[in-house]
Amino acid sequence: MLMDIKQIQELIKFVSKSGVNEVSIEQEAFKITIKTNQQPTYVTASVPVAPAPIQAAVQQPAQQQPAVQQASAPAAENTNYLTIKSPMIGTFYLSASPDKPAFINVGDDVKAGQVVCIVEAMKLFNEIESEISGRVVKVLVDNASPVEYDQPLFLVEPN
Repeated sequence: MLMDIKQIQELIKFVSKSGVNEVSIEQEAFKITIKTNQQPTYVTASVPVAPAPIQAAVQQPAQQQPAVQQASAPAAENTNYLTIKSPMIGTFYLSASPDKPAFINVGDDVKAGQVVCIVEAMKLFNEIESEISGRVVKVLVDNASPVEYDQPLFLVEPN
């Protein structure tokens, strides 16, 4: 199904009003990308969101991010670890901004309800809270990397 010109114009108006920086829609033999130069909007949320049926690509600011600390390889082999998973599709960030410290690091204790990272989805910055308590053993995703719904983000040793 192709979009007609009226639908495209309505989509452009919607995108410009929504605060989204970039949206891409792809259907069979049809693809459209709409870009704006708006500033991001920040939102705090901890409710898991199911992936949307339309693929949306969000353009992020080009910023130099610090490398993620990784634990040793044997940590991944232990099956007693629990995982903190992404409740949504988006871009993973360890801190609120490049000049702020990471919410958690390898070796830190985390409590249920504590903010562990941010997942940006369509220029909305969602604080992700841990549902488990324990010690962070490994960060499984690099900072500023895309993540999928239900993708493991951290390995945690329960306490």
